[in-house]
Amino acid sequence: MEQQASKQFKSGFVAVIGRPNVGKSTLINTLIGQKIAIMSDKPQTTRNRILCILTRQDMQLVFLDTPGIHKPKDKLGEYMVKSAEGTLKEVDAILFVVDATEKMGPGERYIMERLEATKKPVILVVNKLDLIEREQALPIIANYTAKYEFAGVVPISAKEEINLDGLLEELKKYLPEGPQYYPEDMVTDQPERLIAAELVREKVLHLTRDEVPHSIAVECDEMTTRPNGDVYIRATIYVERESQKGIVIGAKGTLLKEIGALARQDIQNLLGSRVYLDLWVKVKKDWRNRTGVLHNFGFGGKDNA
Repeated sequence: MEQQASKQFKSGFVAVIGRPNVGKSTLINTLIGQKIAIMSDKPQTTRNRILCILTRQDMQLVFLDTPGIHKPKDKLGEYMVKSAEGTLKEVDAILFVVDATEKMGPGERYIMERLEATKKPVILVVNKLDLIEREQALPIIANYTAKYEFAGVVPISAKEEINLDGLLEELKKYLPEGPQYYPEDMVTDQPERLIAAELVREKVLHLTRDEVPHSIAVECDEMTTRPNGDVYIRATIYVERESQKGIVIGAKGTLLKEIGALARQDIQNLLGSRVYLDLWVKVKKDWRNRTGVLHNFGFGGKDNA
């Protein structure tokens, strides 16, 4: 590519970190213009680091969407926090995303303590600017900058796409000159079957009650392309208790059908093909505290450490 030969071309790896629910996945999806990281109004949505790639004429940004740092309650939580903290050591810059509508709490202070040890440039991203009056952003920023020496501060709204170009320009300052690591049309390194499973999990998160979401895992058991170009996907939704299985299926299977219809639409948009989605629900008791099961679901293996 022409821009690769230019001395001005910059490339680097960027961690996106913050407490659960501050809009990290929304930010990444909006920046790359495609749904890769799943979104939910429930915390701890992102369980694996998801690598997303944004290529522009003058730079390539490789984002690592980390699990939200929080005090872990089970082995899954421990893995998620370890994954997020490990990411900080591997990157060129860090985006610390905070919610403009929430006061700084122990969670944010916990993260800033972790950031102290990284020696990496950290940009404070004050998200959800659309939900407050503009002048309200100033005391929020002052509160954070009094407690940590950020390389830069950028207020944004990921949802309304406010000031995202400003964020990218600020980020570019801290990237090294370097090669284009990935082809320009590549937006993630995640296998399609993993993204398909995550999109199913997103719909379960949206449609089930509070007692279910953290007990959900989805595994794509089969993904095949038929001779006519249609894609057949068989996936299993795992829960921890029989009562949760009933909730996910719903009366006469209505909720499971709705989960399938919504997920199928997103997967079709991702693949550009017609999709037949076959969903099953199974109980795997206390899977979040069973190391072997977590490993089978892709948590805590060598590639995810």
